[in-house]
Amino acid sequence: MSDASLSVTPPQASDTPSPEAMTPDALFDAGIARYQAGEDAATLIPVFKDLCDRAPKSGAAWTCLSWLYLLTGKGDLALKAAKKAVKLSPQDAQSRLNLAAAMLETKQKGVRDQVEIVENLIMIDEDMRAEIHKNLADGLERAPNSKAFQRLKTWLMEA
Repeated sequence: MSDASLSVTPPQASDTPSPEAMTPDALFDAGIARYQAGEDAATLIPVFKDLCDRAPKSGAAWTCLSWLYLLTGKGDLALKAAKKAVKLSPQDAQSRLNLAAAMLETKQKGVRDQVEIVENLIMIDEDMRAEIHKNLADGLERAPNSKAFQRLKTWLMEA
């Protein structure tokens, strides 16, 4: 047997499974990795829309979709997705934060109620507080003109 027969061919782009072939968990993880690598939010919306279609009871998927809509200035779509996320995961501070931001963007009433729930949730969980602060900073970096993110930062981080 020659050394050449032992060589391993490097993976090709075609070796990466298509989104349709991925499990919902794998698709979620891949979408998060792409987001964390700095991929534009608009290009990730179809990934998370597909994920929400395939796993409609995933509060995390709806939370991510609402966040992406917020980053791209699609307040009405963010509001719909955030409402689904909160319904599925009512104790998740990020889904509540997204709902508050979407409500601000679409000039809805009841924002303060959502902010108070977020405040209560992050008061009892230091990790959740750190995650919310990190996500708000990321949101402002990616969407620096977002008045909703700016107001939420003032209410939650500077109070």
